Amino acid sequence: MVMEEESRTPRSPEAKLGKEVEDLWDVQESQLSPTEKLNACFESIPVSEFPHAPPSQVIEIKSDASLSEAVRLLSQNKILSAPVVNVDAPEDASWIDRYLGMVEFAGIVVWTLHQSEKNDTLDEPNLFSSALEDSMGPAVVAAATGMSSPRYRSSQPGSPKTAGNFFELLTSSDLYKNTKVKDISGSFRWAPFLALQTSNSFLTMLLLLSKYRMKSVPVVDPGEQKIDNIITQSAVIHMLEECADLQWFKSWGSKQLCELGLPLMNANQVIKVNEDEPVLQAFRLMRQKGIGGLPVVSDGNKPVANISIRDIQFLLIAPEIYKDYRSITAKNFVTSVKRYLEENQKSSPLVSGMITCRKNETLEEVISKLDSKEIHRIYVVDEEGNLEGVITLRDIISRIVHEPRGYFGDFFDGVLPLPANSRV
Repeated sequence: MVMEEESRTPRSPEAKLGKEVEDLWDVQESQLSPTEKLNACFESIPVSEFPHAPPSQVIEIKSDASLSEAVRLLSQNKILSAPVVNVDAPEDASWIDRYLGMVEFAGIVVWTLHQSEKNDTLDEPNLFSSALEDSMGPAVVAAATGMSSPRYRSSQPGSPKTAGNFFELLTSSDLYKNTKVKDISGSFRWAPFLALQTSNSFLTMLLLLSKYRMKSVPVVDPGEQKIDNIITQSAVIHMLEECADLQWFKSWGSKQLCELGLPLMNANQVIKVNEDEPVLQAFRLMRQKGIGGLPVVSDGNKPVANISIRDIQFLLIAPEIYKDYRSITAKNFVTSVKRYLEENQKSSPLVSGMITCRKNETLEEVISKLDSKEIHRIYVVDEEGNLEGVITLRDIISRIVHEPRGYFGDFFDGVLPLPANSRV
């Protein structure tokens, strides 16, 4: 009897949440489709029931902090983004007036790169390399020099220019050391503070992470007027993995990717870089296309690594690993970061190599792979290892729930307006 009771006890907070979905699933009307059933289940569960992130992942950055201070805080806490607190808000301000938005670590660097594209004058990189190395180390020098080389510029006539001003902007104390976090609002990867209240539903959170392309969703306790939790894509993947043995999940998890219409994006649509291209081209493509990562390919179309927008941090926090390169190609970058992480006993998807799957694998198998590597992007390959497409958490969510007509109503009117030129 005791053993039976223990077997029914969920093994984790995520599994407990999944069991609640299961109980709701069993009482849904039989004529509803699986997607309609799951929509109803998730709409009935408040987002306050989602397991809380570790305290170190729920930090705030003041709007008057410099970019360099923000980088230090995000790096120390090993997180990718944080809410920005408006230091100019009155003490009795509501939570919606207290926060300016979400700032991402990668966004700080990519915003800096974006400034270089406003300059059309091309100067000799060597004029600036000495000063650049003094402040940022050989990593950025090598990466930027690769983008500026005549050989690369002639082979990529449509690529963004990397002029002498690029180096000045990258190392200028006014730009990096004195520019405040609040000054970069409206730039790439600046996300408005689209927060949920604890009473909002689980379905709302899933839709914000998928259809509305949010990287993470803050949850605010309106009584305390502060952030209660931050839900990330990786946390949602882990929850799905913990629900793998439940019936509602098996309705989708047991199906092959091809049966679910995945991948949504085929090989010709996937943005990618060749392993011999400068790594900064990868980051520039991510900025231009509004994507969070892309594959590094060799032999035409065989994926050999994945570079995420967050990986640009290694040009700042570990510059010594590139000292032997005159320029950093995508291949050099991946190799150096992998060696650095292994030597420092740190984990990263780069250490484990390229994460791939086949079209005949099940959704459950794919989610297990994503969760084990703590990532939310996997590449689909054929039997010869050629790229066939990409699958993200957003694609997965879009296959199990949908946005009901008029669902959000005036929801987006209740948050701060998006800064100009922003992308959630």
